[in-house]
Amino acid sequence: MTVAAVPPRDTPRRPPRLERPTPTPRLTASCRRLPAPDGCEAFWAAVRREGTPLTGPDPLDDDDHMAVTWLWRGTAATRAVQVMPNKIGDPRAPHDNLMEHVPGTDVWHWTARLRRDWRGTYDLFVDEGGGPEHGTPEYWQWLRTRRRPDPFNSRTTPRRWGGDPVPYAELPGAPVAFGWEERPGVARGTVRAPQVPSAHLGGHRRVWLYEPPVPSGHAGDLPVLVLLDGEHWQEELGVARMLDNLIADGRIPPVAALLPDSVDPATRWDELSCRPAYADFLTEELLPWAAARLPLTSDPARTVVAGQSLGGLTAAYAAYRAPWRFGNVLAQSGSFWWPNAEDATEAEWLTGQLAAAPRLPVRFRLSFGEQEWVVLPAARRLRDVLARAGYDDAVHREFNGGHDYLCWRTELADGLVELLGVA
Repeated sequence: MTVAAVPPRDTPRRPPRLERPTPTPRLTASCRRLPAPDGCEAFWAAVRREGTPLTGPDPLDDDDHMAVTWLWRGTAATRAVQVMPNKIGDPRAPHDNLMEHVPGTDVWHWTARLRRDWRGTYDLFVDEGGGPEHGTPEYWQWLRTRRRPDPFNSRTTPRRWGGDPVPYAELPGAPVAFGWEERPGVARGTVRAPQVPSAHLGGHRRVWLYEPPVPSGHAGDLPVLVLLDGEHWQEELGVARMLDNLIADGRIPPVAALLPDSVDPATRWDELSCRPAYADFLTEELLPWAAARLPLTSDPARTVVAGQSLGGLTAAYAAYRAPWRFGNVLAQSGSFWWPNAEDATEAEWLTGQLAAAPRLPVRFRLSFGEQEWVVLPAARRLRDVLARAGYDDAVHREFNGGHDYLCWRTELADGLVELLGVA
């Protein structure tokens, strides 16, 4: 198969600018009674015991939805508080996510109506004085530099590219994140992080190599997972624990995993954007390097390439470029809008290539957040293209969340079971 040339490197590094198709699901009233000035101490004591955000019944009496209230305890200097649940809001209307202040108290609040299977991370931004004039474009940019932790929520997950952990919330109907819990007595695989030489990328690239625990009497080669953005999945999230647990439960066979480092945001943009050199690094350098150290399968039907966002785009591109090596694509919130060219005929380049190519021997497992209104149009067009091209085994899933590792970790485990699961 002849692979078409990719768009130029100066493609704009952002998704298309789209308005949110539905309003931010904000409610005017809190899900709980808010205090009068003389009742603040008791109110905050109760909040501290319960944790934030608070939840309550849906004001429209729909059992599938809940009211969810975020809170901030302000000071005399507090002028504004903005809460930004992942993709629950529109950057074009940042005032929609400003909390209300209860007069005479230190209570600030913001409530949304969400379906009870929602989960997501969120940030709080607090204006305590200074900065540009309120409401100007410069003000909103400045406010996004005033991030504060949520003192009433102990549930956090590591933030991408470092910094303070990000708080999160999960409603009662959110799917169970199988495999991520700590379990005593489970056989553990080994993880190393060697430097792999690469002529395609220039120099060396750090790669986390996961070798699974193999039961006695196990014979044969190992299926392979190539999971992009390894520095976050392993160093921050500890994906090896999830693999250990899924293997121990018999939900997947012992699988070897290769997790290349994305280095930094600039390198990631350069490499995880349908670049032949990066795909060739995976197929011609990384996999042969690992096969010299572990008994890896060469069967594409037992090989998965997985990624999120730009990594999801790159996972699909790697299989498009080398279907003889990658027979399974696990793409989560893939950036299939890329490139965002001024000429709409040049946008969604990879989708166009898949539409024009013969059907490849590749299974696609795609998932996206329902709140990701910017990427969903391109994702659904890719789904339709795959259906028309005869990919009858392609899976397209939409979960109630945003562009969020908190959701991707659940989707990653589910996807591996679907693609590699033991029958």
